[in-house]
Amino acid sequence: MNRIITLDMLRGYALVSIMVNHMPISAMRHVTLPNFSIFDASEMFVLLSGFLVGMVWRGIEAKQGRGKAQRRFLRRAFEVWRAMVVGALLMGLLSALLWAVDLPHTAIWDRYAVWSVDHPLLFMAEVGSFWLQPNIIDVLAVYVVLIALTPLVVPAMLRAFWLCAVVSVVLWWFAPPLNQMLPNHRSQGGFLFNPFGWQMLFYTGTALGLFRERIMAVLWPRRHLVTALAAAMFAFGATIVIASRIGEPALPLRQALKVLYGSIDKWSLDGTRYLAILSAAWLIAVPLARPAHWFSATKLGVALQQIGKGGLFSFVACVLLSVLGDALQMTPADQSMTSRLLIDLWACVTLWWVSALWLEHGAPWQKARKARAS
Repeated sequence: MNRIITLDMLRGYALVSIMVNHMPISAMRHVTLPNFSIFDASEMFVLLSGFLVGMVWRGIEAKQGRGKAQRRFLRRAFEVWRAMVVGALLMGLLSALLWAVDLPHTAIWDRYAVWSVDHPLLFMAEVGSFWLQPNIIDVLAVYVVLIALTPLVVPAMLRAFWLCAVVSVVLWWFAPPLNQMLPNHRSQGGFLFNPFGWQMLFYTGTALGLFRERIMAVLWPRRHLVTALAAAMFAFGATIVIASRIGEPALPLRQALKVLYGSIDKWSLDGTRYLAILSAAWLIAVPLARPAHWFSATKLGVALQQIGKGGLFSFVACVLLSVLGDALQMTPADQSMTSRLLIDLWACVTLWWVSALWLEHGAPWQKARKARAS
Protein backbone atom coordinates (compact mmCIF):
# COMPACT_ATOMS: atom_id res chain seq x y z
CA MET A 1 0.00 0.00 0.00
CA ASN A 2 1.45 3.34 -1.09
CA ARG A 3 1.80 5.56 1.97
CA ILE A 4 2.31 8.80 0.11
CA ILE A 5 -0.74 8.78 -2.12
CA THR A 6 -3.02 5.74 -1.80
CA LEU A 7 -2.90 5.59 1.99
CA ASP A 8 -3.61 9.30 2.43
CA MET A 9 -6.31 9.18 -0.25
CA LEU A 10 -8.08 6.37 1.63
CA ARG A 11 -7.83 8.26 4.92
CA GLY A 12 -9.33 11.27 3.20
CA TYR A 13 -12.17 9.20 1.78
CA ALA A 14 -12.81 7.75 5.26
CA LEU A 15 -13.22 11.25 6.69
CA VAL A 16 -15.54 12.34 3.87
CA SER A 17 -17.61 9.20 4.40
CA ILE A 18 -17.77 9.78 8.16
CA MET A 19 -18.93 13.34 7.51
CA VAL A 20 -21.77 12.62 5.10
CA ASN A 21 -22.88 9.42 6.86
CA HIS A 22 -23.57 11.46 10.01
CA MET A 23 -25.85 13.83 8.08
CA PRO A 24 -29.14 11.90 8.37
CA ILE A 25 -30.83 13.21 5.21
CA SER A 26 -27.67 13.61 3.13
CA ALA A 27 -27.98 12.75 -0.56
CA MET A 28 -24.41 11.46 -0.83
CA ARG A 29 -24.76 9.02 2.06
CA HIS A 30 -26.69 6.72 -0.28
CA VAL A 31 -23.53 6.04 -2.30
CA THR A 32 -20.95 5.75 0.49
CA LEU A 33 -19.21 2.60 1.68
CA PRO A 34 -21.87 1.23 4.10
CA ASN A 35 -24.34 0.89 1.20
CA PHE A 36 -22.40 -1.91 -0.45
CA SER A 37 -20.03 -3.32 2.19
CA ILE A 38 -20.51 -4.83 5.63
CA PHE A 39 -17.95 -2.44 7.13
CA ASP A 40 -17.85 1.34 7.03
CA ALA A 41 -15.41 4.24 7.29
CA SER A 42 -14.81 3.61 11.01
CA GLU A 43 -13.08 0.30 10.30
CA MET A 44 -11.14 1.88 7.46
CA PHE A 45 -10.02 4.77 9.68
CA VAL A 46 -8.88 2.48 12.54
CA LEU A 47 -7.10 -0.05 10.30
CA LEU A 48 -5.24 2.66 8.37
CA SER A 49 -4.32 4.43 11.61
CA GLY A 50 -2.86 1.22 12.99
CA PHE A 51 -0.95 0.65 9.75
CA LEU A 52 0.55 4.15 10.00
CA VAL A 53 1.56 3.47 13.59
CA GLY A 54 3.51 0.40 12.48
CA MET A 55 5.20 2.26 9.62
CA VAL A 56 6.14 5.28 11.71
CA TRP A 57 7.28 3.21 14.70
CA ARG A 58 9.61 1.13 12.55
CA GLY A 59 11.16 4.21 10.98
CA ILE A 60 11.67 6.07 14.26
CA GLU A 61 13.06 3.05 16.11
CA ALA A 62 15.50 2.27 13.32
CA LYS A 63 16.87 5.83 13.24
CA GLN A 64 16.46 7.17 16.78
CA GLY A 65 15.83 4.19 19.05
CA ARG A 66 12.88 2.61 20.83
CA GLY A 67 12.68 5.23 23.55
CA LYS A 68 12.16 7.96 21.00
CA ALA A 69 9.37 5.95 19.34
CA GLN A 70 7.66 5.37 22.69
CA ARG A 71 7.77 9.07 23.57
CA ARG A 72 6.47 9.96 20.11
CA PHE A 73 3.36 7.87 20.53
CA LEU A 74 2.70 8.96 24.09
CA ARG A 75 2.73 12.51 22.76
CA ARG A 76 0.47 11.43 19.92
CA ALA A 77 -2.01 9.94 22.39
CA PHE A 78 -2.13 13.29 24.18
CA GLU A 79 -2.68 15.09 20.88
CA VAL A 80 -5.61 12.82 20.01
CA TRP A 81 -7.05 13.24 23.51
CA ARG A 82 -6.76 17.04 23.19
CA ALA A 83 -8.46 16.96 19.79
CA MET A 84 -11.27 14.87 21.26
CA VAL A 85 -11.88 17.29 24.14
CA VAL A 86 -11.59 20.49 22.11
CA GLY A 87 -13.53 19.01 19.19
CA ALA A 88 -16.37 17.93 21.49
CA LEU A 89 -16.61 21.43 22.99
CA LEU A 90 -16.58 23.09 19.56
CA MET A 91 -19.23 20.66 18.35
CA GLY A 92 -21.44 21.44 21.35
CA LEU A 93 -20.99 25.21 20.94
CA LEU A 94 -21.77 24.99 17.21
CA SER A 95 -24.89 23.00 18.03
CA ALA A 96 -25.95 25.65 20.56
CA LEU A 97 -25.43 28.40 18.00
CA LEU A 98 -27.50 26.55 15.41
CA TRP A 99 -30.35 26.04 17.86
CA ALA A 100 -30.15 29.72 18.80
CA VAL A 101 -30.67 30.81 15.16
CA ASP A 102 -33.49 28.26 14.69
CA LEU A 103 -31.55 25.70 12.65
CA PRO A 104 -32.58 22.31 14.08
CA HIS A 105 -30.37 19.27 13.51
CA THR A 106 -30.33 15.62 14.53
CA ALA A 107 -26.72 14.63 13.76
CA ILE A 108 -25.90 14.89 17.48
CA TRP A 109 -27.81 14.85 20.76
CA ASP A 110 -29.22 18.28 21.65
CA ARG A 111 -28.04 18.04 25.28
CA TYR A 112 -24.44 18.57 24.17
CA ALA A 113 -25.41 22.12 23.22
CA VAL A 114 -26.89 22.77 26.67
CA TRP A 115 -23.98 21.30 28.59
CA SER A 116 -21.28 23.01 26.50
CA VAL A 117 -22.86 26.42 27.13
CA ASP A 118 -24.01 26.02 30.74
CA HIS A 119 -21.07 23.99 32.07
CA PRO A 120 -18.24 24.07 29.49
CA LEU A 121 -15.46 23.06 31.91
CA LEU A 122 -17.49 20.20 33.35
CA PHE A 123 -18.42 19.09 29.83
CA MET A 124 -14.75 19.06 28.80
CA ALA A 125 -13.80 17.17 31.98
CA GLU A 126 -16.44 14.51 31.34
CA VAL A 127 -15.27 14.07 27.75
CA GLY A 128 -11.61 14.08 28.79
CA SER A 129 -12.23 11.41 31.43
CA PHE A 130 -14.09 9.25 28.86
CA TRP A 131 -17.20 9.36 31.05
CA LEU A 132 -19.03 11.09 28.20
CA GLN A 133 -18.35 10.24 24.56
CA PRO A 134 -20.36 12.47 22.19
CA ASN A 135 -21.40 10.79 18.97
CA ILE A 136 -19.42 11.41 15.76
CA ILE A 137 -16.29 12.22 17.77
CA ASP A 138 -16.60 9.09 19.94
CA VAL A 139 -14.27 7.01 17.78
CA LEU A 140 -11.39 9.19 19.05
CA ALA A 141 -11.93 7.81 22.56
CA VAL A 142 -10.92 4.29 21.55
CA TYR A 143 -8.17 5.75 19.37
CA VAL A 144 -6.66 7.54 22.39
CA VAL A 145 -6.60 4.32 24.42
CA LEU A 146 -5.03 2.25 21.64
CA ILE A 147 -2.38 4.87 20.82
CA ALA A 148 -1.52 5.26 24.52
CA LEU A 149 -0.95 1.49 24.79
CA THR A 150 1.26 1.41 21.70
CA PRO A 151 4.55 2.03 23.61
CA LEU A 152 3.85 -1.22 25.51
CA VAL A 153 2.17 -3.30 22.84
CA VAL A 154 4.55 -2.74 19.92
CA PRO A 155 7.75 -3.79 21.78
CA ALA A 156 5.86 -6.87 23.01
CA MET A 157 4.72 -7.53 19.45
CA LEU A 158 8.30 -7.30 18.20
CA ARG A 159 9.49 -9.78 20.85
CA ALA A 160 6.62 -12.30 20.88
CA PHE A 161 4.26 -11.66 17.99
CA TRP A 162 2.20 -14.85 18.22
CA LEU A 163 1.67 -14.50 21.96
CA CYS A 164 0.41 -10.95 21.40
CA ALA A 165 -1.86 -12.21 18.64
CA VAL A 166 -3.39 -14.85 20.95
CA VAL A 167 -3.94 -12.28 23.72
CA SER A 168 -5.54 -9.91 21.22
CA VAL A 169 -7.97 -12.58 19.99
CA VAL A 170 -8.88 -13.57 23.57
CA LEU A 171 -9.62 -9.92 24.47
CA TRP A 172 -11.72 -9.59 21.33
CA TRP A 173 -13.65 -12.78 22.15
CA PHE A 174 -14.59 -11.51 25.63
CA ALA A 175 -14.93 -7.87 24.54
CA PRO A 176 -18.63 -7.27 25.42
CA PRO A 177 -18.46 -8.28 29.12
CA LEU A 178 -15.05 -6.63 29.54
CA ASN A 179 -16.32 -3.36 28.09
CA GLN A 180 -19.27 -3.27 30.48
CA MET A 181 -16.82 -3.02 33.38
CA LEU A 182 -15.57 0.36 32.18
CA PRO A 183 -17.32 3.27 33.94
CA ASN A 184 -19.33 5.43 31.55
CA HIS A 185 -22.48 7.54 31.39
CA ARG A 186 -24.18 4.89 29.23
CA SER A 187 -26.68 2.74 31.15
CA GLN A 188 -25.01 -0.47 29.95
CA GLY A 189 -21.54 0.89 30.72
CA GLY A 190 -18.40 0.90 28.62
CA PHE A 191 -17.25 2.71 25.49
CA LEU A 192 -19.51 2.86 22.45
CA PHE A 193 -16.55 1.69 20.32
CA ASN A 194 -15.51 -1.25 22.49
CA PRO A 195 -11.70 -0.96 22.95
CA PHE A 196 -11.38 -4.68 23.75
CA GLY A 197 -12.89 -5.49 20.36
CA TRP A 198 -11.43 -2.73 18.21
CA GLN A 199 -7.90 -3.30 19.51
CA MET A 200 -7.70 -6.40 17.32
CA LEU A 201 -8.28 -4.37 14.15
CA PHE A 202 -5.98 -1.53 15.18
CA TYR A 203 -3.08 -3.79 16.15
CA THR A 204 -3.62 -5.93 13.05
CA GLY A 205 -2.96 -2.75 11.10
CA THR A 206 0.08 -2.07 13.28
CA ALA A 207 1.44 -5.55 12.57
CA LEU A 208 0.91 -5.00 8.83
CA GLY A 209 2.92 -1.79 9.06
CA LEU A 210 5.69 -3.37 11.12
CA PHE A 211 6.09 -6.64 9.23
CA ARG A 212 4.69 -5.90 5.78
CA GLU A 213 7.77 -7.15 3.87
CA ARG A 214 7.81 -10.43 5.77
CA ILE A 215 4.05 -10.85 5.43
CA MET A 216 4.16 -10.16 1.69
CA ALA A 217 7.07 -12.57 1.26
CA VAL A 218 4.81 -15.32 2.60
CA LEU A 219 1.61 -14.26 0.83
CA TRP A 220 2.94 -13.15 -2.55
CA PRO A 221 3.58 -16.67 -3.93
CA ARG A 222 -0.02 -17.47 -2.93
CA ARG A 223 -1.45 -14.13 -4.04
CA HIS A 224 -3.98 -15.61 -6.48
CA LEU A 225 -5.50 -17.82 -3.79
CA VAL A 226 -5.48 -14.99 -1.24
CA THR A 227 -7.10 -12.65 -3.77
CA ALA A 228 -9.84 -15.17 -4.51
CA LEU A 229 -10.53 -15.64 -0.80
CA ALA A 230 -10.49 -11.88 -0.19
CA ALA A 231 -12.89 -11.23 -3.07
CA ALA A 232 -15.21 -13.95 -1.77
CA MET A 233 -15.17 -12.49 1.74
CA PHE A 234 -15.86 -8.97 0.49
CA ALA A 235 -18.68 -10.28 -1.72
CA PHE A 236 -20.12 -12.19 1.24
CA GLY A 237 -20.27 -9.02 3.33
CA ALA A 238 -21.69 -7.03 0.44
CA THR A 239 -24.41 -9.65 -0.07
CA ILE A 240 -25.44 -9.35 3.59
CA VAL A 241 -25.86 -5.59 3.22
CA ILE A 242 -27.61 -5.63 -0.14
CA ALA A 243 -29.98 -8.40 0.92
CA SER A 244 -30.94 -6.47 4.03
CA ARG A 245 -31.76 -3.44 1.89
CA ILE A 246 -33.90 -5.49 -0.49
CA GLY A 247 -36.05 -6.52 2.46
CA GLU A 248 -38.77 -9.15 2.41
CA PRO A 249 -38.04 -10.59 -1.08
CA ALA A 250 -34.50 -11.48 0.05
CA LEU A 251 -35.59 -12.96 3.41
CA PRO A 252 -34.68 -16.60 2.54
CA LEU A 253 -31.21 -15.50 1.45
CA ARG A 254 -30.79 -13.38 4.58
CA GLN A 255 -31.74 -16.29 6.81
CA ALA A 256 -29.32 -18.60 5.01
CA LEU A 257 -26.50 -16.10 5.36
CA LYS A 258 -27.25 -15.54 9.03
CA VAL A 259 -26.54 -19.21 9.69
CA LEU A 260 -22.98 -18.52 8.52
CA TYR A 261 -22.21 -15.19 10.17
CA GLY A 262 -24.43 -15.31 13.28
CA SER A 263 -24.77 -11.63 14.18
CA ILE A 264 -23.28 -8.28 13.23
CA ASP A 265 -22.05 -6.06 16.05
CA LYS A 266 -20.20 -2.99 14.88
CA TRP A 267 -19.51 -1.65 18.37
CA SER A 268 -17.60 -4.73 19.54
CA LEU A 269 -16.33 -5.45 16.00
CA ASP A 270 -17.73 -8.80 14.95
CA GLY A 271 -15.62 -11.26 12.98
CA THR A 272 -17.47 -10.70 9.70
CA ARG A 273 -16.66 -6.99 9.63
CA TYR A 274 -13.08 -7.69 10.70
CA LEU A 275 -12.46 -10.19 7.89
CA ALA A 276 -14.26 -8.00 5.34
CA ILE A 277 -12.11 -4.92 5.98
CA LEU A 278 -8.92 -7.01 5.87
CA SER A 279 -10.10 -8.51 2.58
CA ALA A 280 -10.75 -5.06 1.15
CA ALA A 281 -7.29 -3.93 2.28
CA TRP A 282 -5.68 -6.85 0.42
CA LEU A 283 -7.70 -6.17 -2.73
CA ILE A 284 -6.68 -2.50 -2.79
CA ALA A 285 -3.04 -3.19 -1.88
CA VAL A 286 -2.41 -6.02 -4.37
CA PRO A 287 -4.74 -6.67 -7.36
CA LEU A 288 -6.11 -3.10 -7.41
CA ALA A 289 -2.84 -1.37 -6.51
CA ARG A 290 -2.33 0.22 -9.93
CA PRO A 291 -5.89 1.56 -10.34
CA ALA A 292 -5.79 2.86 -6.75
CA HIS A 293 -2.45 4.55 -7.44
CA TRP A 294 -3.83 6.07 -10.64
CA PHE A 295 -6.95 7.40 -8.92
CA SER A 296 -4.89 8.81 -6.04
CA ALA A 297 -2.95 10.91 -8.56
CA THR A 298 -6.10 12.44 -10.12
CA LYS A 299 -7.35 15.85 -8.99
CA LEU A 300 -10.04 14.26 -6.85
CA GLY A 301 -7.53 11.80 -5.42
CA VAL A 302 -5.10 14.60 -4.57
CA ALA A 303 -7.91 16.49 -2.82
CA LEU A 304 -8.69 13.39 -0.75
CA GLN A 305 -4.97 13.04 0.01
CA GLN A 306 -4.91 16.55 1.42
CA ILE A 307 -7.90 15.77 3.62
CA GLY A 308 -6.18 12.59 4.81
CA LYS A 309 -2.93 14.41 5.53
CA GLY A 310 -4.83 16.99 7.60
CA GLY A 311 -5.04 14.38 10.36
CA LEU A 312 -6.80 15.42 13.56
CA PHE A 313 -7.56 18.91 12.24
CA SER A 314 -9.42 17.40 9.30
CA PHE A 315 -11.24 15.00 11.62
CA VAL A 316 -12.53 17.81 13.84
CA ALA A 317 -13.47 19.82 10.74
CA CYS A 318 -15.45 16.87 9.35
CA VAL A 319 -17.32 16.56 12.67
CA LEU A 320 -18.28 20.25 12.67
CA LEU A 321 -19.29 20.16 9.01
CA SER A 322 -21.49 17.12 9.70
CA VAL A 323 -23.48 19.10 12.24
CA LEU A 324 -23.62 22.24 10.11
CA GLY A 325 -24.48 20.37 6.93
CA ASP A 326 -27.26 18.49 8.72
CA ALA A 327 -28.75 21.77 9.95
CA LEU A 328 -28.64 23.33 6.47
CA GLN A 329 -30.33 20.28 4.94
CA MET A 330 -33.11 20.25 7.51
CA THR A 331 -34.02 23.94 7.10
CA PRO A 332 -36.17 24.57 5.22
CA ALA A 333 -37.85 21.20 5.53
CA ASP A 334 -38.56 18.91 2.56
CA GLN A 335 -35.67 20.12 0.43
CA SER A 336 -35.17 18.47 -2.92
CA MET A 337 -32.50 15.86 -3.51
CA THR A 338 -30.63 18.41 -5.64
CA SER A 339 -30.58 20.95 -2.83
CA ARG A 340 -29.29 18.40 -0.32
CA LEU A 341 -26.68 17.21 -2.81
CA LEU A 342 -25.41 20.76 -3.25
CA ILE A 343 -25.01 21.06 0.52
CA ASP A 344 -23.12 17.74 0.54
CA LEU A 345 -20.79 19.00 -2.17
CA TRP A 346 -20.30 22.29 -0.33
CA ALA A 347 -19.35 20.38 2.84
CA CYS A 348 -16.87 18.19 0.92
CA VAL A 349 -15.24 21.18 -0.80
CA THR A 350 -15.08 23.06 2.49
CA LEU A 351 -13.45 20.08 4.21
CA TRP A 352 -10.87 19.92 1.44
CA TRP A 353 -10.29 23.71 1.53
CA VAL A 354 -9.72 23.96 5.30
CA SER A 355 -7.51 20.84 5.21
CA ALA A 356 -5.38 22.35 2.43
CA LEU A 357 -5.10 25.62 4.37
CA TRP A 358 -4.06 23.70 7.48
CA LEU A 359 -1.36 21.84 5.58
CA GLU A 360 -0.05 25.11 4.21
CA HIS A 361 -0.31 27.40 7.22
CA GLY A 362 -1.36 25.41 10.29
CA ALA A 363 0.45 23.70 13.14
CA PRO A 364 3.67 25.78 13.10
CA TRP A 365 4.87 23.99 16.24
CA GLN A 366 4.62 20.62 14.50
CA LYS A 367 6.55 21.91 11.50
CA ALA A 368 9.24 23.34 13.78
CA ARG A 369 9.50 20.03 15.64
CA LYS A 370 9.87 18.10 12.40
CA ALA A 371 12.50 20.58 11.20
CA ARG A 372 14.50 20.10 14.41
CA ALA A 373 14.22 16.33 14.10
CA SER A 374 15.46 16.34 10.52
